[in-house]
Amino acid sequence: MNTLQNLVLAGIDGSSLTNAVCDYAAWIAQKVDAPLKLLHTIDHHPEHAHSTDLTGNIGVDSRDHLLDELTQLEQQRSKLRLQQGKQLLQAARERVLQSGVPDPITNQRHGSLVESLIELENAIRVLVIGVRGKVHENQPDKIGAKLESIIRSLHKPILVVNAEFKAPERIMLAYDGSPAAEKALDMVTTSPLYKGLVCHLVCVSQDEGKGQLLDVAANKLQLAGDIEVIAKKLVGKPELVLAEYQDQKAIDMTVMGAFGHARIHDWLLGSFTVKMLTQSRKPLLLLR
Repeated sequence: MNTLQNLVLAGIDGSSLTNAVCDYAAWIAQKVDAPLKLLHTIDHHPEHAHSTDLTGNIGVDSRDHLLDELTQLEQQRSKLRLQQGKQLLQAARERVLQSGVPDPITNQRHGSLVESLIELENAIRVLVIGVRGKVHENQPDKIGAKLESIIRSLHKPILVVNAEFKAPERIMLAYDGSPAAEKALDMVTTSPLYKGLVCHLVCVSQDEGKGQLLDVAANKLQLAGDIEVIAKKLVGKPELVLAEYQDQKAIDMTVMGAFGHARIHDWLLGSFTVKMLTQSRKPLLLLR
């Protein structure tokens, strides 16, 4: 299992959630016996490098001189970002080493985070990333500017971290019988990540038929063994009911299925997922 085709990838950016991202990634890597890779990207935004208006009534020599100064300034900024990124990766590496992860890999890449993740997707087993980066870290009602694109683009499990690390003891599996929910159910029954945990299998629906689906899903979980199952059918607005249940039962992590590619944009823009991502104070593991 210890191959680079099954690695846990942690995206770090120096925001307040970076340590938590490292801790959750280390926890997963050790539970599933997979290598851990720490990724930091440097997006240079070249379109903004020379945004200053130099078309005024100044001489050609003066304009060229200013362009040279701007180029030198951008080069200095790039070197600084590179150095800061290396320091960030080194600190993250030391943190996961202390958590017991052997030989974590560090990777600094230039360019868009989304593009980097797409290029690395085939080697990813689980992506761990913060719910918001440095830009929105002081805005708890916001999700990261790149998070929607990441979830829409990748077809791998994504753990969205939103709080300090706590080793999960109780998880909630939001279940509705959809293909994505069935995929999440299969993952919980087969992955070593969930062994020994309490799984709250929760369905929010007014449809009585969903109760039978819930019973079948609960039986499947129980047959997997080494998972304590608590099945519950609830009524109400899903995002409100699930958030309340999280608090009442002290849920440490929620597992949710996402819609398929054709509906992913609507799913992300829909009130349910946005509210779950912004209101939940516990990590959300999203599956496509």
